[in-house]
Amino acid sequence: MNSMPSRERILLTSGKRKTAIARATVRNGRGRIRINKIPLEIFEPSIARDKIMEPILQTDKETLRQINIDVKVSGGGFMGQAEASRMAIARALLNWTKSAKLKTAFTDYDRSMMAGDPRRKESKKFGGPSARARDQKSYR
Repeated sequence: MNSMPSRERILLTSGKRKTAIARATVRNGRGRIRINKIPLEIFEPSIARDKIMEPILQTDKETLRQINIDVKVSGGGFMGQAEASRMAIARALLNWTKSAKLKTAFTDYDRSMMAGDPRRKESKKFGGPSARARDQKSYR
């Protein structure tokens, strides 16, 4: 018999911060959360781990026990990656549960978990070492 396996529910979300981009994959599971294949419990540095944990602490434990979240993050520095991962996880939890209560909890805690920060580095221009600084000139 060639019976098709039941389709597994998979959800893909993303988060951005500066030049860091995080892609989160949510599946049915046992509550495992991994960042670049490293379990969140042993993710270093700890300040970045605490930042990533924020949306997880806002969510009820019963929902978290039923899903696995895998996050792939690249680009930027460690804190930009942490905030991108945090946004991807928050959006994933929100899309998975479709809970209005959770959305208000996230936005009341910190709106940047849902809405990205549009600020980027200003590009360098000619005539100076950076975007705004100009070379000095002397007339004597």
